[in-house]
Amino acid sequence: MQKSMRIVMALALVGFVAACAQKAEEEVVYVDEPVSVEPTYTGKYK
Repeated sequence: MQKSMRIVMALALVGFVAACAQKAEEEVVYVDEPVSVEPTYTGKYK
């Protein structure tokens, strides 16, 4: 009984530490997309 109680307490301790651990923050990276040039009017057939 003593050995099984130790195993239960160890699992509870591991679960407690895992639940209280700080979570890593995700980095947000913004990438500027290149600006495209608007088409200009060059005439009817060009």
